[in-house]
Amino acid sequence: MKKLFLVSSLFSLAAFAGEWKGVISDASCAAKHADASEKSMACAAKCIKGGAAPVFVSDGKVYKVAEASASKVIDHAGHKVMVMGSLDGDTITVDSVKMDH
Repeated sequence: MKKLFLVSSLFSLAAFAGEWKGVISDASCAAKHADASEKSMACAAKCIKGGAAPVFVSDGKVYKVAEASASKVIDHAGHKVMVMGSLDGDTITVDSVKMDH
């Protein structure tokens, strides 16, 4: 029984690779920018430039962007995007990001 628990625990700690559609926002406003309007784009870009961490909003859930991936998403602040990478808990490590129309 202990072995089964250990094995299932190891799998729950693993990151899951995938693709997600959503919006790049900032930690200060998060899901408020999920509409990807011009106003939201300007606000998210301003907040990130001011030091707020970028976040990814998908289906109403806010995910942290791994610090090492932040530079990959900054230029997409407020935009609808497709993010490819891995999810570990509530943090996404971004491999690539592209605009989603």
